[in-house]
Amino acid sequence: MARSRLVTDHGIWKYFNPAYFLGRTKRLALLFILFISVSMVVWDRQTRARDHEFEVSKLNKHVLRLQLMLGDVKGVKEDVTVRRTLKNVKEDPVDAQRKQRVKEAMIHAWSSYEKYAWGKDELQPQTKDGVDSFGGLGATIIDSLDTLYIMGLQEQFHKAREWVATSLDFDKDYNASMFETTIRVVGGLVSSYDLSGDKLFLEKAKDIADRLLPAWDTPSGIPYNIINLRHGNAHNPTWAGGDSNLAESGTEQLEFIALSQRTGDPKYQQKVEKVISVLNKNYPADGLLPVYINPDTAKPSYSTITFGGLGDSFYEYLLKVWVFGSKSLAVKHYREMWEKSMNGLLSLVKKSTPSSFTYICEKSGGSLTHKMDELACFAPGMLALGASGYDDSAEAKKFLSLAEELAWTCYNFYESTPTKLAGENYVFNSESDMSVGASSNILRPETVESLFYLWRLTGNKTYQEWGWNIFEAFEKNSRVETGYVGLKDVNTGAKDNKMQSFFLAETLKYLYLLFSPTTVIPLDEWVFNTEAHPLKIVPWKDQVNRGQSNTVQQHKPTITLRQRRFGG
Repeated sequence: MARSRLVTDHGIWKYFNPAYFLGRTKRLALLFILFISVSMVVWDRQTRARDHEFEVSKLNKHVLRLQLMLGDVKGVKEDVTVRRTLKNVKEDPVDAQRKQRVKEAMIHAWSSYEKYAWGKDELQPQTKDGVDSFGGLGATIIDSLDTLYIMGLQEQFHKAREWVATSLDFDKDYNASMFETTIRVVGGLVSSYDLSGDKLFLEKAKDIADRLLPAWDTPSGIPYNIINLRHGNAHNPTWAGGDSNLAESGTEQLEFIALSQRTGDPKYQQKVEKVISVLNKNYPADGLLPVYINPDTAKPSYSTITFGGLGDSFYEYLLKVWVFGSKSLAVKHYREMWEKSMNGLLSLVKKSTPSSFTYICEKSGGSLTHKMDELACFAPGMLALGASGYDDSAEAKKFLSLAEELAWTCYNFYESTPTKLAGENYVFNSESDMSVGASSNILRPETVESLFYLWRLTGNKTYQEWGWNIFEAFEKNSRVETGYVGLKDVNTGAKDNKMQSFFLAETLKYLYLLFSPTTVIPLDEWVFNTEAHPLKIVPWKDQVNRGQSNTVQQHKPTITLRQRRFGG
C-alpha cells in the first residue's frame, strides 16, 4: 500500500519505476510494444541513412563514369582554353556497343591476371601462373593503371593503387632494361598521376627514375641500356658489342621531361635532352641513324637503319616531344630533326607488285632489304600526327597520304593470314606482294595505334571498321578462359603462353579509344608515350631545361568520361 502511494505521488516518474508494472501484465505488454516501436523507428532511420549514403556513393561513381565519357578535362589553371581535335559529336550507338565489348575484354584480361598472377610481371594463361619478365616490378599492374582509370574501372584501379602503395619495391638486385623500365614503369606512374592527381604515383616515379639516372653517366651522355636497380651499375648487353641502341637511348625524353616538370627538379630533363643535343650535332643529312651508337663517342656504328625494332621509337619521340613541348621554340629542334628524318624515310618507301602495297624497307650500307616489321606499323600514326605541323600544305598532304597508304598495308598484314592476325614481319617479293616472315603474334598494338590516330585526325570511320575486325580476330584466336595469349603461328593458330603487359597498356586502350568520343584523352591536350601512357601537356617550362628550379603547378585533371619492344 505504501509502495503504491509512492508511485502515484511521483506522477509521470511512476512509469520509470519497475514496481509500477508488477502484477500489471497489460501495462508491461504495452511498454514492450512501445519499446519495439521506438527501436524500429530508430533502426529504420539509421538504415535509411546508410542506404542514402550508399546511393550517394553510387551516384558519385556514376557521375565519375559519366565524366569519363564526356571528357570533362580540367587542365592547369593557366590553360583555360578548351581545344578539341575534332568537333564534339554524339556517341554513335555502334561505337558505344563496341567500346563496351573492348572494356569487357579488359575486365577479362585483368581478372585473369588478378586470379592467377597477381603481383607478377605477366600472366601465363595456359599454365595459370605468373612470370617476372621485368625483375618483379608488377609490370602488368603498372602498365594497366591508366587503362583501368580511363575505362572507369574504379574498383580495379583502387586495388592496383593499393598494391603500388604497399608492395611495389624497386630495391632489387636486378639488371633492368633502362628502356623498358622507363616506358612501362616511369611512364605508367607519371600517367597515373596526371590522370588521378594521386601523389603516390609521382613519388614512386621519382624513386625508379633516380635508380635509372646513372645509366646516363657516360663520356658522351648516350646512356647504357642495362642498369642494376640496387647498385646502379650500368652497361650494355654483350650481344650489342658494347654499343648502345638508338631507340633504347632515345625513348626516355617524354617521361623524364614530364617528371622534371611535375617535380621541379631539372636533373631528369637535363639527362635526356643531352642525348638529343649530342646526336643533333652530327645529325646525318637524311636524318637516318643506324641502330647502334658508341656511348663513349656518340658516333654511330655500322649497322642497320630501320623503322622497325631497335630504331622506331627514336623517331616517334622526336615528334612527340615537339607536341609535348606545346610546339614552342624550346622544342623546335626536335621538329626539325623529325622532318629531316621523314625526308630520309621517303628514300626507304617502296611499293609491292602487283597490288601496290606501300611499305618501308630496311637499309644496310647502300642496299635495301625489302622487309617490314609489324613494329614499324606505328609509322602511319606518327606521320598522321606530324603532317599538320608542316608549313607547306603540299608537304602536309603528302605525308598524310603516305600515312594512309602504310595503314592499308599494315591492315593487310592482318587480313592476309588465316587467323586475320599479323605476323612479326613481312617480306616483299617481286610479283607476289608480301608473305609472312616470322609468323608469331604477341598481341602487338602498333597497327591499332595507327588506326586510332588516323580516325581521330581524319574522321574516316573506315579505320574504326578495320580496328574492329582486328579486335574480333583477337577475340576469336587469342582469348582463352584464363586471359589472352599470343600465337606461335598466325597460319595455324597455335597458341603461346603469355599475356603481354602491353596488351592491356596499349592494344586494348587504343581499341577502346578508337570507339570513344574524341573528347576522351584529346590529342591536343595529351601525348601518348610509346607504351600508350598518356601524359598531360602543360605549359613548357624552359627554366627547368636550363637547370633553374621551377616547380610546375600541381594539378589534378579530372578525366571524365616502342622502340616497340620485342615482347617480355
